[in-house]
Amino acid sequence: MARWLTRDDLGAGARAAEGLLLVSPDVSSAFPLSQDDRAAAAGLTVAALRAAGVGERDRVAVALAEPAGALWSAAAADVAQAAADVGPRGRMRLHHALSALRATTLVATPTGAMDFLARLHLEFLLDPLDLGLRNIVLTGEIASKRTIGHLAGEFGARVTEVYASPFGGTPLAWRAAEEDPLTPLADGMLDLAALAKDEAPAPGSGLAELVVTPHGHSTLGDAVLRTGQVARPGGAGIPAPDHTVGEHVLVRGVWLALPRIEKALSKIDGVAGWDLAISRQGTLDAAVLTVTFNRESLVGNPMWRSRIQQAVQALTPVSIGVEIARDVSDTPRPGTVNDLRGHHLGRDRALIT
Repeated sequence: MARWLTRDDLGAGARAAEGLLLVSPDVSSAFPLSQDDRAAAAGLTVAALRAAGVGERDRVAVALAEPAGALWSAAAADVAQAAADVGPRGRMRLHHALSALRATTLVATPTGAMDFLARLHLEFLLDPLDLGLRNIVLTGEIASKRTIGHLAGEFGARVTEVYASPFGGTPLAWRAAEEDPLTPLADGMLDLAALAKDEAPAPGSGLAELVVTPHGHSTLGDAVLRTGQVARPGGAGIPAPDHTVGEHVLVRGVWLALPRIEKALSKIDGVAGWDLAISRQGTLDAAVLTVTFNRESLVGNPMWRSRIQQAVQALTPVSIGVEIARDVSDTPRPGTVNDLRGHHLGRDRALIT
């Protein structure tokens, strides 16, 4: 019988896990890789790059956070003429890196690529075509509508979206257009599941969760890993995800653990509740945490505000703004997520229809 595991289950097993551990920035998940597992992950990444059109004459710049950045750049070095892991750096530094490396391929998140394009136009007054990019590979986020076509037109490049495992960044499938289903890079690695039951989705049930089925993995080969990413099946193949669900929310390509926010704020006297608002008004995600106190005297207290800011900064590398609600509440309430992007459907899978 298969083991059905979530991100929290992988995090709970971190103390006993062996081999190379691909950990999220907040270590809410730890995906172990043996030597054979690492070779398999590298092979899938090579396959994704080749599907995106990358060849031996290309020079690849990988602008992804760890642990995905190292995986992609190492695999690109086996496929292309040169490869570099430049990290999710600021856009001016990214432009300098692309120019200095004479990069022909950029691997980035969708919002990172779109923000880079916007800054080329608005701040640098540069023509994107002058960079000479032939390939752009997008991965790690849910892209906004028309991102693939827009980037392809602006850069004159082939744009491919790769669906990668949220537990370390290993590529699992790809597509060349938004209307296309995902094309798996290997059989049996990706599937769909019901949101609230450990089973396949019922026909016509609407939403389904993408699950990773890492057959052949040294320690997780019998597991079904819930990704927290949700799609709406409507035809042949597996669709790319449009939503997220559960106790983790995806912000700027990083999974943010909501229980860790809850635990950190519960240690601060006077906190009655909180709301995490996430938006994408421009090209990048923005997150703001609004905290409600249970005493009027704390609303304007700069020390309490600073304590909350420091607690949040210790949880994640993602920048989260902190605001204090003017109204107070005598009754404690659980934290809520207000995803203005329309991505996160809720914390409880059983309540999603």
